[in-house]
Amino acid sequence: MVVAVTGAASGVGRLLVQRLAAPEGSIAAREVVAIDEEFADLRGVTWRIADVRDPGLVSRLSGIDVLVHTAVDRSLDTKPSQRRANNIRAAQTVLTAAAASGVPRVILVTSTMVYGAAPDNPVPLDENAARVSDNSEGLMGDFAEIEELAERARRAHPGLTVTVVRPAPLVGPELDTLLSRHFSAPRLLTVKGHEQHWQFCHEDDLASALAHCALHGVTGEAGVVAVACEGSLTQGEVEAIAGMKHFEVPANLAFGAVRRLHQVRITPAAAGEIKFLVYPCVVDCSALREAGWKPGHDNESALEALLDAKSGKHAIAGRSLGRKEVTITAAGAAGAAAAAIGTAAAIRHMRKRGKA
Repeated sequence: MVVAVTGAASGVGRLLVQRLAAPEGSIAAREVVAIDEEFADLRGVTWRIADVRDPGLVSRLSGIDVLVHTAVDRSLDTKPSQRRANNIRAAQTVLTAAAASGVPRVILVTSTMVYGAAPDNPVPLDENAARVSDNSEGLMGDFAEIEELAERARRAHPGLTVTVVRPAPLVGPELDTLLSRHFSAPRLLTVKGHEQHWQFCHEDDLASALAHCALHGVTGEAGVVAVACEGSLTQGEVEAIAGMKHFEVPANLAFGAVRRLHQVRITPAAAGEIKFLVYPCVVDCSALREAGWKPGHDNESALEALLDAKSGKHAIAGRSLGRKEVTITAAGAAGAAAAAIGTAAAIRHMRKRGKA
């Protein structure tokens, strides 16, 4: 079996290539093909240099049995419209090129965000629960559109098996995400009257799960596979492990404030994305469990890895902060502190633009 990985030079793609090149079990890839725009210092793999957004990718896919597409931009710093365009174009190109070159299987990576976070979500959600339609500019909208492309590809190319792998919020030493910035805040935001449940996915476990899907033919019911630590942690358990406290605000205040800050580009977090920090989105990863895969991390160890990675960093509402802004949180009650930080951030933003 020949397994190819896009985005192989960095991130989860690099972790996956390393795992495939040094298999631990009895089933191994005959050849591992690393696809990216530049080489990386990885041994035991075949490099094919290509831009996954370029239709010329089709010429780089000969002889591939499974193509795992990990080259997805999840950065908070990329302009949302640019990120959306790049992510969608890459997914379209990968699916079209795979079908044209006769690749029988493609694995796409999205997120459990497509299930949506809601106060009345059951804990856990069924892996095959309905996907929430979303066309916002946030990452959730990117992933929803990628999954729509997967559905179209299945209909248009009956000979192509498309599996969508949905990891829970990712944790890793180099990851800068809305989740990591949430835990870099002075206190954890909660919504009045609702209990949060937390579920994480360590990036090492995502790489392990992708390798298992590729090598063992795990496709999931309806082509969906979720990846996460088993179970979940309550808000109280998370606060005890993190040694942090929370501040509680009404839902309309929390989402309204974030919406306004996002509109003026002070925070990269869209109001819809904040829901995943205050409402549960916990998934039962039945397909992988039934296929014999187990995560190497539990939620406790994943959270500890997240806390280790955020050391010395400060943020609120998804926006990285300087030390002066952070000290404002000590000025009063939690709600007032949050408002003060938002105001200070706005003033600083306007001053930089020469309007204050």
